[in-house]
Amino acid sequence: MAEREGRSSSEMSLKDQGNEFFKSGKYLKAAALYTQAIKQDPSNPTLYSNRAAALLQLDKLNKALDDAEMTIKLKPEWEKGYFRKGSILEAMKRYDDALAAFEIALQYNPQSQEVTKKIKRINQLMRESKRAQEVENMRSNVDMGKHLQALKPELSEKYGSEECWKDMFAFLVETMETAVKSWHETSKLDARVYFLLDKEKTLTDKYAPIVNIDKAFESPHTHGNCFSYLRQYAEESFSKAACLVTAKSSIAYPQVWKGQGSRKWKHAQNDGFFVQFETPSLRKLWFIPSSNEKGQTLCRDPDALDIGAHEILPRIFKEKLPSS
Repeated sequence: MAEREGRSSSEMSLKDQGNEFFKSGKYLKAAALYTQAIKQDPSNPTLYSNRAAALLQLDKLNKALDDAEMTIKLKPEWEKGYFRKGSILEAMKRYDDALAAFEIALQYNPQSQEVTKKIKRINQLMRESKRAQEVENMRSNVDMGKHLQALKPELSEKYGSEECWKDMFAFLVETMETAVKSWHETSKLDARVYFLLDKEKTLTDKYAPIVNIDKAFESPHTHGNCFSYLRQYAEESFSKAACLVTAKSSIAYPQVWKGQGSRKWKHAQNDGFFVQFETPSLRKLWFIPSSNEKGQTLCRDPDALDIGAHEILPRIFKEKLPSS
């Protein structure tokens, strides 16, 4: 009996020492003392629970989870084991499993404010995690073709050749998707005009499919010169279509060149960029607003604008009707 009492005193001493180290933030020493205590009393659930807490602080999550499971095994109706398990699973971002563990803990101790707070937190983390995944999916799975379906009949009507209008549509979709992906990564775009060149007529060693126009919006003078240059470029390169991409911040407000006030601009202070699509028979303009969600830049759906009111550049191609 004396030997047992002496051993019990030693065990309590180890646990108490471990608790003191834990309180002072010395989690490695605390875990070591709990381990010594467990060797002397391997069926004590409190020791496993305490070591699980120390290992959690040391970010040794798999070992901590093993101790939490052992705590539950040794004392199935003690809410502390489930609380430890839930806290570790939370750190692992296994929110569904963590919530299940906390709910069991609450069943054994319905009055626990600590557990109730944890359940509320996990539900919030699950909502945030779900939204973060949705944002990441939207950033990764850009499908501009889906948003531009209404343009297909209009292109088909103006350009009877299926090959011709499908080339134009694919060119527009690719240009917009490239711009969106770049915006997602950097939140900025270089002002550029992309040209759909004629494979048979264009001298590709002389005319490139991309023209930088970073100086175009510095003043009405540079704007006018840029437009004249682009019109000549489109004609001499035998381009079939062109697509201007530029950040809203580059031009302060669309259509400054015509003196229209900001009252006509419905997107207020939203950040984003413009895409102006040009062919000899069709002109379209979109604004793609963006926002910041969960620390990520996210482009919203393109909003079609009235190009007559908000054109970024005047008509690049000389207007002509498609041949019948």
